[in-house]
Amino acid sequence: MDRNRKAAYDVLFAVETEGAYSNIALNDTVRREKPPEEAFVRALVYGVLENQIYLDYKLASFVRSGLRKVSPQALILLRMGAYQIEFMDGVPDYAAVGESVRLAKKVCRGRDGFVNGVLRSYQRSAASVRLPEEEKDPVKYLSVRYSCTEDIAALWMKMFGREGAENLLKAAAGAPPLTVRVNSLRTDAGQLAERLREEGFSAVPRLDGTALEVEGTGILSCRAAEEGLFSVQDISSMIMIRALDPKPGETVLDVCAAPGGKSLAAAERMENRGRVISCDIYDHKLALIRKTAERLGISIIETHRNDATKLREEYVGIADRVIADVPCSGLGVIRRKPELKLRITQKEIDNLSEIQYRILENASLCLKKDGTLVYSTCTVSEAENGGVIRRFLEKNRNFFLKEEKQLLPYIDNSDGFYFCTMQRI
Repeated sequence: MDRNRKAAYDVLFAVETEGAYSNIALNDTVRREKPPEEAFVRALVYGVLENQIYLDYKLASFVRSGLRKVSPQALILLRMGAYQIEFMDGVPDYAAVGESVRLAKKVCRGRDGFVNGVLRSYQRSAASVRLPEEEKDPVKYLSVRYSCTEDIAALWMKMFGREGAENLLKAAAGAPPLTVRVNSLRTDAGQLAERLREEGFSAVPRLDGTALEVEGTGILSCRAAEEGLFSVQDISSMIMIRALDPKPGETVLDVCAAPGGKSLAAAERMENRGRVISCDIYDHKLALIRKTAERLGISIIETHRNDATKLREEYVGIADRVIADVPCSGLGVIRRKPELKLRITQKEIDNLSEIQYRILENASLCLKKDGTLVYSTCTVSEAENGGVIRRFLEKNRNFFLKEEKQLLPYIDNSDGFYFCTMQRI
């Protein structure tokens, strides 16, 4: 049995049946099973997830009873085989079919003949399967063509029009850039770039030299990382912290801090002078923040276990600046978690906006007069972003809008990310 394909299957099965996040499941599976070709495993997993609705649409043409009656085990193997046939030029069709059948004999005995028959039909005739007509139903077309829920396609068409929605969906299928935040407490961009080049990475300055865009593998295990010279962080979060503009000696409250990147970036910008209170509901995530702070040489981080949907009285009026990076639908990071394209619905977005508003209300009460509040999400959804802010400003006349920005992958070469800075008066 092919260990690479078995590892990919295990990840996809966890995502399909347990609701696992692909990045976490991938890292766990690779560490546990040690497949000989990790790059192939990652390409197959992400390829299937990025194209799942498209693959299912075509596969349905070759399953008379429809895909709903196909077991999860067999359906995952069909998707894996179909993806290899259609998209992986380095894999011969006979290998895509044959290895899928061999794997079927292990994970869904008795269905190997079914898997063989469907994939051979796909091999012969998939090219002739027509997608939904774009002019008649553009939402359905975008949903199938770019493998996202119809709710996502409809949402982005409403926000950005037909062309903008397609640009977003195209960008969502690409690989995100790898950027690192230079730890200004220990080095500068020039020195760090040279260190990374010595360790086999290419590094190009971004954001006025406070960040580097890096190419290479194993960035987290290099010596420069161990020495705390940088942190991996998307450029969008760095732009948000720049807008927050925390000063040395101030008190910053981060109400939804994990995994801690924004708290740590604020502390670096504050020259490790002042107080940063980082909150989360999970102790193990707070421990990770403390560990990272130690690696970076940051001593002003305090971690507190707290639920941001509930007001903690001791925080009222204590902070010069507050970060409310709220839980969201994640539509801005589907390049990193492609399974989100298959899960997000308008109902979920509406439910999240209520939670987000409650967190924002509580966060605002923790701010001193003349203090700055930043609200942010890693999504592209008006209901979760501008909708929450308009509602908040309408009710809270003692706040005024300073800056509002929606970053988009195909324009800003970043994650899809929204932030808004407000000042209390």
